[in-house]
Amino acid sequence: MFRKIAAAAVMTALLAGSALADTKLKLVEVITSPERTETLKGIVKTFEEANPGTTVEIISLPWGQAFEKFATMVAAGETPDVMEMPDTWLSLYANRGMLEDLEPYLAKWDEASDLNDRALELGRSVKNTAYMLPYGFYLRAMFYNKNLFKEAGVTEVPKTLAEFEEAAKKVSALPGKSGYCMRGGPGGLNGWVMFGATANGDNAFFKEDGTSTFADAGWVKGLTFFTDLYKKGYAPKDSVNWGFNEIVAGFYSGTCAMLDQDPDALIAIAERMKPEDYGIMTMPKGENGKTFPTIGYAGWSMFSTSENKDAAWKLLATLEGKEGNIAWNKKTGALPARKSAETDPFYASEQFKGWFAELSDKDVVPTVMPTYLPEFAFFKDSLVIKTSQQALLGEITPQELGQEWADYLTKSQQKFLATK
Repeated sequence: MFRKIAAAAVMTALLAGSALADTKLKLVEVITSPERTETLKGIVKTFEEANPGTTVEIISLPWGQAFEKFATMVAAGETPDVMEMPDTWLSLYANRGMLEDLEPYLAKWDEASDLNDRALELGRSVKNTAYMLPYGFYLRAMFYNKNLFKEAGVTEVPKTLAEFEEAAKKVSALPGKSGYCMRGGPGGLNGWVMFGATANGDNAFFKEDGTSTFADAGWVKGLTFFTDLYKKGYAPKDSVNWGFNEIVAGFYSGTCAMLDQDPDALIAIAERMKPEDYGIMTMPKGENGKTFPTIGYAGWSMFSTSENKDAAWKLLATLEGKEGNIAWNKKTGALPARKSAETDPFYASEQFKGWFAELSDKDVVPTVMPTYLPEFAFFKDSLVIKTSQQALLGEITPQELGQEWADYLTKSQQKFLATK
C-alpha cells in the first residue's frame, strides 16, 4: 500500500511539473512601437527566467486599429491573460465583468506601497476596484522648434491661444513649413478637447443633469479655433489623417514647428534632434488665463477568463514592479506610477522640466477624460475620428460637430447617472 501511495505521489508531482512546464500566457500590447515592443520583450524574458516552464506570447496590435482588432479578438473568445489597458477602454471591459479584480493580489503584494496615490486612484476608477494597475501618466505639453521660430521671426514662446495662432501663421509662411503638427486621425480627441476647453475657459464635460457641454458656445468657439488652424493652412494638409507617429515625425523632421504631446514623444525626438534645438512649454492659455492639458494613463489588466491567474499575476507584478515599471516608462515616455521613480536621475534631467513646470502652474488644470463611461471607447476611437475629419474638411460645421458629440455623450452620461 505504501508503495502505491508513494508511486501515486510521484506521479502527481510529475504531472504537476508537466502542467507547470506547459503554462503559456498571452500578453497583448496595444500602444505599440518597435522600441516599446523590444522593451516589453526584455521584461518578459526576465519573468520567464524567474519562472521556468512558463512562456509568454506577446501580441502587438498597431494603435491605429487596436480598438477594433482587440474587440474582434474578444468577440472570438481569444482573450489574453494580461493586456496593456488604455484608460479609455477600462470602463468598457471592467463593466462587462471581463477583468479580474486585482485587490486580493494587491493586498498581498509587498511592492504595493510604492505605487503613488494617483495610480491607485485611477486604477480604481470603475466601482472603486483595481481592475487595472496604471504603469504611468501622459500629460500634454507643447514642443516647439527654436530654429523654425527664429527663421519665422517668432521671438517669444507663445503663452496664449492668440499668440499660438500668430506663431503658427508666421511659421506657415515659410516655404514647405507649417506651424502646428495636427493630429487629425487616430488619437486626435485630446487636441480638440484641450483647445476647446481652453477657449471655453472650463473643462467640465457635463452639466448636473447629464447634458454634455460640447454644444455650448464656449466649446464651439474652441472647436472652431482648432478647425480654422487646419483650414487656414497652419497645419500640413495631410495631417487630417495623422496619428501619433506622423505628428512626431512631422516635428523632428522640421515640417512643423509646434507639437502637443506627452513625454512619450521625447523618445523619438531626443534621438533625432539636438536638445538646444527644441523646447517644451506649457499649453497656451485662454482668455481667463487658464489652460486644460489632458492627462491620461495606461496600465496592465488581467482578464477574468485567464486559466492561469497566479502566473498571470506574477507577470503583471513583474511588469509593474520597480525594475520593470521604470525600464518600461523610460521607453514609453510616461511619468512612472512608482514613488521611488522620483529619485531616479533620468526624471531629474532637463527634458522633463517642461512637464514639471506645467504641473506646478496653478493656472494649469489637468483634464481627465470621462473614461468611466462604457461608451467612451467607441466615442474616442471611432465616432470622433470620423466626425472631426468631416469638420476639418468642411463637410460639417464646428457647431454640428459639437452637437453630434453632445448628443452621443449626453445619452451615455444620463444612462450612467441613472445607475448610480
